[in-house]
Amino acid sequence: MGVRALLLSLTLLLVAAPAAAAQDELDRAAQALRDDTVYVAPGEDVDAAALRDAIERSGENVRIAVLPASAGDARQLAPDLADRVGEPGTYAVVAGNRIAAGPSDEAVDAATEAAAANGSAQAVLLDFVERLPDEESGGGDGAGTGVLVLLGLAGAGGVAVAISRRRRRREEAAEFAEVKDNARDDLVALGDEIRALDLDMQMPDVSDGAKTDYETAVNAYDRANRTYSTAGRPEDLEPVGEALEEGRWAMLSARARLEGREPPERRSPCFFDPRHGPSSREVEWAPYGGAPRMVPACEADAQRVERGEDPEAREVTVGGQRVPYWAAGPAYAPFMGGFYGSGILPGLLIGTALGGMWDAPGAGASGGDWGGGDWGGGDFGGGDFGGGDFGG
Repeated sequence: MGVRALLLSLTLLLVAAPAAAAQDELDRAAQALRDDTVYVAPGEDVDAAALRDAIERSGENVRIAVLPASAGDARQLAPDLADRVGEPGTYAVVAGNRIAAGPSDEAVDAATEAAAANGSAQAVLLDFVERLPDEESGGGDGAGTGVLVLLGLAGAGGVAVAISRRRRRREEAAEFAEVKDNARDDLVALGDEIRALDLDMQMPDVSDGAKTDYETAVNAYDRANRTYSTAGRPEDLEPVGEALEEGRWAMLSARARLEGREPPERRSPCFFDPRHGPSSREVEWAPYGGAPRMVPACEADAQRVERGEDPEAREVTVGGQRVPYWAAGPAYAPFMGGFYGSGILPGLLIGTALGGMWDAPGAGASGGDWGGGDWGGGDFGGGDFGGGDFGG
């Protein structure tokens, strides 16, 4: 055998070895989950007994596999595992710092929300089980269990449903309160800018154009403030973002006129932080673990991205952690999307970075929707979490 042929053979072996190991790991998980609800690969720091107890208390038909990061992408592993086990129910797979679940929309939502709210595999999985709605139960024990569940709805089961719904409403209210707090920061910042320019606008030589821009900013601020005060859900904050974008641009234009410069072109704000002002151009960028896409950027951030550096991202507080807004969860999509109107951002947030689901091909156990999210860094806990591309 020639040297080149030998090198090619060695290369193919090196490529094939990890893939084969990953398939072996998936086979072991599938075999275990035919008779158990939880499989934790050796070396993974997750308490299987605690997860089994949580699943038993929930009454859900759930199977969970915790695999090493080397096993591959959880989004591909989850439907594959469901096919291999061949039993109906909800499946969740953790590999590295990513969780993927399915095949129902409810499982996808539970996994995405749990990943956004926690910083360790153990916490994410326990939260995931707790977030699953009661309607998911009864899939694995046949018709008898289904009858018992229906009968129980008139008594203790009905109470459990009510408690679950109240808990979900409390969680949603707490999440919205965080979104509103972050939106208030933007509102206060625009108000401070307007007040800082108030004395300059009283000077006798101020142009009519500058006065018009200043008045536009004041009206936009008032509109944003009124809408903010009455907002009761994330969708109500979209017009707040729209008004703040208009107010910021009007302030930039007013300052330019006061300084004898031409006002800036009205362009989409910088994707990485709308407070950076209008974008100067588009740049190719990819969120952590996601696909590249073109986004509008200010010149400073565009150059950072092109140098391979991280842009200066707008961060928001989620569960006490500071994360880039595009990784903060779907509740932030309406407010931040308001800055971009019908442009790229709403589709980016809802469809990919924060959407958390995709259609899995095939039928049987792996049919339906599969999705989830990321958290943490390479090791669980600490630092920011929630960054990643949650779509296919």
